[in-house]
Amino acid sequence: MVDWSKTWDVLVVGGGNAALCAAISAARGGASVLVLEAAPRFYRGGNTRHTRNMRCAHDAATDILTGPYTEEEFWDDLLRVTGGRTDEQLARFMIAESKPMLTWIAEQGVRWQPSLGGTLSLGRTNSFFLGGGRAMLNALYLTAESLGVEVAYDAEVVALDIDGGTFRQATVKRPDGNHILRARALVAAAGGFESNFDWLREHWGSPADNFLIRGTPYNKGKVLRLLLDAGVEAIGDPTQCHAVAIDARAPKFDGGIITRLDCVVFGIVVNKDAVRFYDEGEDVWPKRYAIWGRLVAAQPDQIAYIVFDAPSLGMFMPSLYPAIGAASIRELAGKLGLDPDALERTVNDFNAAVRPGSFDHTILDDCRTEGLTPPKSHWARRIEKPPFYAYPVRPGITFTYLGTRVNRDARMRMADGSDAANMFAAGEIMAGNVLGQGYAAGMGMTIGSVFGRIAGREAAIGARG
Repeated sequence: MVDWSKTWDVLVVGGGNAALCAAISAARGGASVLVLEAAPRFYRGGNTRHTRNMRCAHDAATDILTGPYTEEEFWDDLLRVTGGRTDEQLARFMIAESKPMLTWIAEQGVRWQPSLGGTLSLGRTNSFFLGGGRAMLNALYLTAESLGVEVAYDAEVVALDIDGGTFRQATVKRPDGNHILRARALVAAAGGFESNFDWLREHWGSPADNFLIRGTPYNKGKVLRLLLDAGVEAIGDPTQCHAVAIDARAPKFDGGIITRLDCVVFGIVVNKDAVRFYDEGEDVWPKRYAIWGRLVAAQPDQIAYIVFDAPSLGMFMPSLYPAIGAASIRELAGKLGLDPDALERTVNDFNAAVRPGSFDHTILDDCRTEGLTPPKSHWARRIEKPPFYAYPVRPGITFTYLGTRVNRDARMRMADGSDAANMFAAGEIMAGNVLGQGYAAGMGMTIGSVFGRIAGREAAIGARG
């Protein structure tokens, strides 16, 4: 039972990876720590519940990683996916700090396993959690509680008392009423605003109504809004987010990893007019899969269809939902509600443009199209062997990039340019410092772990004086 009259050293708002790394780090620094999780206990952990891996720099192969992934290569990958929209100094610092995280996370009880197979080809760059995100979370909660960290569930922060850059107290809404909670330092790790459709509509308009939210329905952005209203400096474009193409039949919230589709590289993608709109073979999948949510969001009615043939069916991890199959392209079009003539014309034009090569989906192969707009730069194979298949897809939003600006100590910066006295941030709520746009697999967990550990350490130092 939480003692609401107590003044805590460190208050952590949020219940996912970043929050738990902060709580553990602060507790190991000698601080008394309270974690506030807005969700019920069963749904604790935010988007971390649905994750599988994290991306960390490392100098050599290990028992779970097939080779080195240098800091410079990590930086090059980040630079490529963000198009330069990143704080280079902070990003390079994060990458350097990611190197000891594989050991530190394991010391907190998290276990690793070798890379999963499929199209992601992450065996060298990314470390996978044994048992997935929920198992990783359970390990972190167990460690945190063993260190004396207390956790309150169904605990939504509805007000923050902030004087200049100094946090004083929080108002917490619980089933038994509101409570005033005091702490010497605040770590905000409460995620983005992707589950707040009113906020999404402010920036996307009516297309937001067709978005699906891959993760928790509890990330409403309330803590982010309170911080920005209290004078914390904002960073990031509110329309930028980690968005992937997911099965259009997925639930509105919490579909998770099993609704994501990794088969774009094996076929073509058409919109509701049965027209292709982007290069399906632009780059290897881990670096480009997260562009497809925004691409589909820009299409009419925010819907698209991945079309492929029989030889490709077993080459990727399927969605929770079965592919829609048909004996002909025209029949497939009918099942999808597309114009049969238009889809048949698109497939025929694509097939005519394919130039033969040596197909290998793990590298940038030489299978391409010629004289086709948009092109397919790699992995282009004729779609000609029945049965033919398709998946309907919509934008699946993972998390938003508008957040709080921080420095290398994970300390928030105020809009007047000063550093906050006792307020820190970690995870998705500050990811926009590193991710101005784009995404590469496992990077969200890296941001959360690195800055969570730092935020907890620095909050404890400040609180303990």
